[in-house]
Parts: sequence; structure tokens; C-alpha cells
Amino acid sequence: MQYFRLRFYLNFGGKLALLGVVFLSLFPVIASAAQSVMITVTKGFGLSLYASDLGDIKQLAVGDEGTLFVGSQKSGTVYALVDSDQNGQVDKRYLIARGLDYPEALAFHDGALYVTEDDRIIRFEEIESRLRRPSRAREVYSNLPSLDKKYSRSMHFGPDGRLYVAIGSPCNVCEASSPFGSILAINVDTGASEQIASGLRSVIGFDWSPDTNKLWFADLGRDWMGDNIPADEINRLDIKGSHFGFPYLHGTDVIEPAYDKPDNLNITLPEFELPAHVAATGLSFYRGEQFPERYRKQIFVAENGSWNRSSKVGYQIVMLVMEDNKIVKRETVVSFLDGEFPVARPFDVINAPDGAMYISDDLKGNIYRLFYNAPEQSQEKNNE
Repeated sequence: MQYFRLRFYLNFGGKLALLGVVFLSLFPVIASAAQSVMITVTKGFGLSLYASDLGDIKQLAVGDEGTLFVGSQKSGTVYALVDSDQNGQVDKRYLIARGLDYPEALAFHDGALYVTEDDRIIRFEEIESRLRRPSRAREVYSNLPSLDKKYSRSMHFGPDGRLYVAIGSPCNVCEASSPFGSILAINVDTGASEQIASGLRSVIGFDWSPDTNKLWFADLGRDWMGDNIPADEINRLDIKGSHFGFPYLHGTDVIEPAYDKPDNLNITLPEFELPAHVAATGLSFYRGEQFPERYRKQIFVAENGSWNRSSKVGYQIVMLVMEDNKIVKRETVVSFLDGEFPVARPFDVINAPDGAMYISDDLKGNIYRLFYNAPEQSQEKNNE
């Protein structure tokens, strides 16, 4: 695997001032700026700034007509972003909602945008035809845990048409009551819900395999056990109702000293272990055709980056290479870490309609577009 380095420049305020479309070069964005920083991108790929100044953005969703929706956390806003001239950069943005309580989780289905808000899920009907004047949101589910205790939430519609909601545990390590630490499948028409997985700490990124329809998800390991344990996990749900170990077992073999595992509890072990503290917050299978064949139907993970560690790890987009429904290795596609300096903290990564991928950055409020622009034959030669 070959890489190249992109050079960007920061102004005196420490904020990324401009990022143009950069491909296979070291590109000075502002020659008179105070400090340069580097982003490492796998050879053959390009990276561009799709949108900026979006605040504390988190999760992303794409509409049927290509609208990119982005949720925030503390700022309480939801934006819709449109690239009307298809030049790879947003030229229209719409404020869909403001003043919401932690609307970080989004999902799009049948023309409607679903948003978590406080202890409920709300829906904006026919949203892409009403970006200028969104209709009043309708509540479709009201049994999420209260936000009195902060916990992670994310959601996507599954192949069966139900809305799957991952609800994290409200702690570093604890025995939290249900539905904390679980994934629910909700019928948004009837409100009926089913717990399909438990024993989770903080699941944000999850997706279904295009080949098998099996659910894969990343779970963040606990803090304060040292630089190198426990691992962040990549899990697969094969049996509905499986327990994935938290808080009794971390990764495949790190036993939690504070809590004893119940004797009759069967734990499903991870399919793959990521390094400790990389904070794998986004996960998507690549479903496009723009990237070369070797990238298709592979898992892309956004590693938000470490804070509970003596030296930084993560801050990158990685591909988990799969063979026969098993992960065999992990490859860096984009690194936003320049030494110990994080240029960005990628939070979510999702497929774009044109075969590129969108990456949200909750450090500076940017969205990047990852694209491929080199001949596949040349890339294959470089990988020999």
C-alpha cells in the first residue's frame, strides 16, 4: 500500500482555513499561514472539503435525492446540505431544526428524516421537498432513556424496514439496566420494539453486510485500564438476543475486575479487535463502484481518536479487509494525525450517491469527501 501526504495550512486561530480538491500532491493552501499540517491519504484517493463550520457535528444520513443530513450534539441543530451543481462541494445549506436536545443520531427512510431528540425519536415528513420550510416534526417513539445521564445513540434502518437504535451505557463501566447497552429494532408504524443485542458499552457505527445481511457493529472499549487495553471491538450479530460481554469481559480476554460474570451468561466474542482507544465511532460497508474492486463491500471505519492514552492513536479512516465473511486485516485509508497533532477527528463515514464517501469531523465541524480518481490498473500495479 502506498500513501501520499497532503499539506494544509492553519491560520493563527488554529482553524483550517481552506481545503481544495487535492490529488497526489503536496498542495499549499495558504502560503502565508502560520503552521502547516499534514493529512496522509492512500495513493489513488483524493480528499476535499465538502462543507465547513457546522459546529459539533456527529452522525450523517443521505436522502433519496442525495441531500446530506448532519446532526449535532450540544448545539442542538440539524442541517441539510445540497451540492446542486454536482461539483463536490456544498453550495446550499438548510437549517432543518434548532434547539433540540442532543439530535446526534439520524436516519433516512421512505422520504422522511428521523432524529433522536431527548428521550424520543421524531420524524420530518417529505423532507427533501421541504428543505426551506420543513414540516413540524412528528413523534414516532418515546421510550428512549432520559438524557439525565449522557450516553451514545445511533440509528439506521435495517433490511427488514425496522429502525435499529443503538443505546450506549451511561458510564465508563457499570451494570446498567436495559435498554442501556443494547440495540433495539423498532417498528416506526406501531412503536413495537425488540431488543436484539445486549452487553454493549458504546455502539455508534453499525451496518449490514451487502452479501449476507448480517449486522456488524463497532463497540468502544472502556477507559482507564492502560494504553493498550482493552481493545475496541468489531462484532457481528449472528443470533438475535446475543450478549457481547460488557461490563464483564472486554475484547476477547480482558476480564473486568469490578464485576463478576453471571455463571449462566454466554458471551459472544468479537470478530476483530482494534487497538485500544482508537474510538471506532463510524462504520459502513462500501457499496459504491467508484473505488477499485478491492475496496468494494469492505468495512470502512472512522476512528475518532484517543484521549485516554499517553500517545495518540486513531484519528483516521481505516478499511477492514474481509475474506469469506471474516476480517483478515486493517488498512489505513486516510490519517488525520500529524505526529501528535490531530488535524481532524473523523466521527462518521457513509456512502455518497456518486460512489465517494462522506466523513464528518467533530473537531472542526467539517465534512470531507473521500473519492478515487486514479486508473484502477495503475493502482493494482502500485500494490504489487
